[in-house]
Amino acid sequence: MSDSTLDGLLAWIDASPSPYHAAHNATVDLVDAGFEAFTPDEEWGDSDRVVMSWGGVVIAAAFGPQMNPDQLRFRLVGAHTDSPNLRIKPNPDFDNVGYRQLGVEVYGGVLLNSWLDRDLGLSGRVVVRDGMTNQPLLFEANRPLLRVAQLAIHLDREVNEGLKLDRQSHLAPIWGVGTGEDGDFRSFLAGELGVNESDVVAWDVMCHDLTPATVLGRSGELYAAPRIDNLASCHAALEALREIDTVENNTIAVIVLFDHEEIGSESSTGARGPMLANALERLAGTRSATREQFLRALNRSICVSADGAHAVHPNYVDRHEPQHRVVLNGGPVIKTNANVRYATDAESNALFQSVCRSAGVPFQQYAHRTNLLCGSTIGPITAAQLGMSVVDVGSAQLSMHSARELGGSRDPAYLTSALTEFFNSA
Repeated sequence: MSDSTLDGLLAWIDASPSPYHAAHNATVDLVDAGFEAFTPDEEWGDSDRVVMSWGGVVIAAAFGPQMNPDQLRFRLVGAHTDSPNLRIKPNPDFDNVGYRQLGVEVYGGVLLNSWLDRDLGLSGRVVVRDGMTNQPLLFEANRPLLRVAQLAIHLDREVNEGLKLDRQSHLAPIWGVGTGEDGDFRSFLAGELGVNESDVVAWDVMCHDLTPATVLGRSGELYAAPRIDNLASCHAALEALREIDTVENNTIAVIVLFDHEEIGSESSTGARGPMLANALERLAGTRSATREQFLRALNRSICVSADGAHAVHPNYVDRHEPQHRVVLNGGPVIKTNANVRYATDAESNALFQSVCRSAGVPFQQYAHRTNLLCGSTIGPITAAQLGMSVVDVGSAQLSMHSARELGGSRDPAYLTSALTEFFNSA
């Protein structure tokens, strides 16, 4: 396995501090690879490789050279661009006992303590007034601006027996001293973007950890980075789609990178919305498929839902199912759950096993401890929305939902190879 896949992933994570940056970078990468970019409200025509994005979402497709609508099928890989973090409120400015602070809201299932005592930057998108219209702009301040300072142990002697953080009171980051004014954050954004303060209309801005993604371990067998969940899967899906030479006849190879998975996917850009179903029908329509033919195509299609998987933690072995202890650098993890928190069934499991064998990569099986609540993915949602066969897979990691997560350095190449084979297999 080449280190180039890992190097590319680390650089891509560093360049994608928000879902909006991830979607933008994915689109640029695909356009550079020959995909034609469209806006969601444009006709896609008969282009062989297309990509569209808006907000934190990307949908891209590559078509087989011959397309019989009666034999149409999709090979779909789904992932998500968002990660748990701290997001800036609409009226964030306040002063408290000589400190200038910003109000934040917790987004998703954050490991709250992981955001303490870190140098934080800001990123996202800002809507500015441009004449009579509003224009969304990417925004990134990739320098130390904020810090959520932890209380000294001298003032909380029991902290090591159990840290308790109040989301409203204890997570507001400090970004200055003295007295500020209402509108300080708006003024800051205007200065960063080079616009008038009065033209800053609204924002979707979040904190991000500034520590670069890096390889670590005695022999470089690990890597640490923010947002491994789920930018690692996004990057693997992108690389797999880019590496397709020729798509099989009657096949449309698709990747979809959703937003809002970490908060339940119920939004216009989340997996619970109509976005993907509409996009797939439109893609089929570019090859003259009727709605009847499109609906039949869904029944012969399959989706890989790619998301992070829990590696066994050496300090908490008792939290893992004894017969399903997943390891770092053990290859893609096939995730199953009897209560369909993952969408894998026996048939989709067997198919992905075959894909891994053909790709020459190892694979693992994951089941959650029965006495612990299991998380979920876009997999069951996609299966329910489309009636399509789905397999839930992902690379193993530790510290999931931390500000900084840990993975195995060989796993990005393993997952990329497996997804590439998935697209190429008949």
